[in-house]
Amino acid sequence: METLFKKQITVLIIGFAVFCGILIMPAPGGMTESAQRMLAVVSLMAIWWVGEGTSLAATAMLPLALFPLLGIMPSKQVASSYANHLIFLFLGGFMIALAMEKWNFHKRLALWIISAMGTQPKRIVLGFMIATAFLSMWISNTASTMMMLPVAMAVVRQIASGSSLEGERNQESQIKIEKGLGLVLMLGLAYSASIGGVGTPIGTPPNIVFAGFYKKMFPDNPDINFFQWMTLAIPIVLVFIPLTWVYLCRFVSPFPISQIEGGESGIIKQELDALGSMSRGEKIVATVFCLTALLWIFRRPIALGDFIIPGWSQLFPHQKFLHDSTVAMVMGLLLMVMPVNGGLALERKTEWFVLDWKTVQTKTPWGILILFGGGFALAAGFGVSGLDKWIGAQLTAVSNWPLWMTVLAICIGVTFLTELTSNTATTTMILPILGMAAVAAKIHPLFLMVPATLAASFAFMLPVATPPNAIVFGSGWVSIPRMSKAGLILNLIGAGIVTSAVLVLVNGLLL
Repeated sequence: METLFKKQITVLIIGFAVFCGILIMPAPGGMTESAQRMLAVVSLMAIWWVGEGTSLAATAMLPLALFPLLGIMPSKQVASSYANHLIFLFLGGFMIALAMEKWNFHKRLALWIISAMGTQPKRIVLGFMIATAFLSMWISNTASTMMMLPVAMAVVRQIASGSSLEGERNQESQIKIEKGLGLVLMLGLAYSASIGGVGTPIGTPPNIVFAGFYKKMFPDNPDINFFQWMTLAIPIVLVFIPLTWVYLCRFVSPFPISQIEGGESGIIKQELDALGSMSRGEKIVATVFCLTALLWIFRRPIALGDFIIPGWSQLFPHQKFLHDSTVAMVMGLLLMVMPVNGGLALERKTEWFVLDWKTVQTKTPWGILILFGGGFALAAGFGVSGLDKWIGAQLTAVSNWPLWMTVLAICIGVTFLTELTSNTATTTMILPILGMAAVAAKIHPLFLMVPATLAASFAFMLPVATPPNAIVFGSGWVSIPRMSKAGLILNLIGAGIVTSAVLVLVNGLLL
């Protein structure tokens, strides 16, 4: 603890020293005084975020104090960034996720997917990966990994106790199976949680950060709605999950998984039986979950060639007032006013409504919401101070690179940077710079901002890179050398997949 405290103090001092140094030094050529002050704030926040000198949320609140004091932006204008509608998109989505967890619908959904895949070890790994990836599109990748971990560990131990390896039936064989299949399944959980999270705008914090920055920096460009994002991200998930599965099963395990006999489906069946039949609360949550997804996808008209599917928002006279955050909050609030179990609940004084405020209050990651607000405040500060234009002028050399090389370099750089830093902090720092670089190079900003956003979720080498990595590392079956070796290859594969997808699919977002 003392070592951590000393590290934090050092980072705080370094950040403050850089902040003061930038303020007192002569401004670089072409930089206004306001832009110089903004650069000082950005540098301070970047150092504190990367070095974790204090909590991410505390650093994110610095604009509220420093922007008015330095004359960058008035308090009233800064504060509005912390109430951006995208923050409420995340809050509403998280309320739905909390209801799913409260009534165990997320667990039932995962077990259905796993049982449908079969009981051969390879199929079990794939089933867990698909279930985890799907859940991570709608709830946090941390929650989905935590929920799947005990079931996965139980399945591995059951297979080890009832299977043989090359004809052996002894304790040594069971240990080998646990370490081999356990390693692959644990990595599969962590990696699929990160991959699945990019599939929807609410699946992972960097996606929300991107949406906020893009709208703030380029207000004249059309919003990227829920369906449009999914048309870009879902193909990446559909390609990356099978590739990861094949890679883990064939090249990562210390011995071929194909040599392990098929496991019993007992644990999965026991877990499903333990859930019993669907309760009324669970049915309500399932209905709201499906309805929310449909409302997000079909809010705006969808063009399929010459055929256009009308959007439901066209039914309202002020359809421009409606956003994905509107859907999220309507459905989240609906869960809090919808009775469950009727008189039985009143009689037993158990659950009166599908979701209660106490659950929301205690389990919502409020720090992440503040972090979003800080990121949106930074985006506004870049524009108001003129720092964005100055950075863009310094990055004109990017236009000399081929587009594919630029995108690939961004993917690789962000991926490996995120191994050591928060992916939310990384995207918050780098997205405005990339947006201005795109303007300087006369490239549409989506070609640089989207790959950085996606690549920030694809850090697979270290336990500190993402919460799912840290969770499975605690199982005891995953070592840092094995995670690093497996993750290095997947980092590079992910960079290649994102680069290809961006070059092929981003044009679809521009239509």
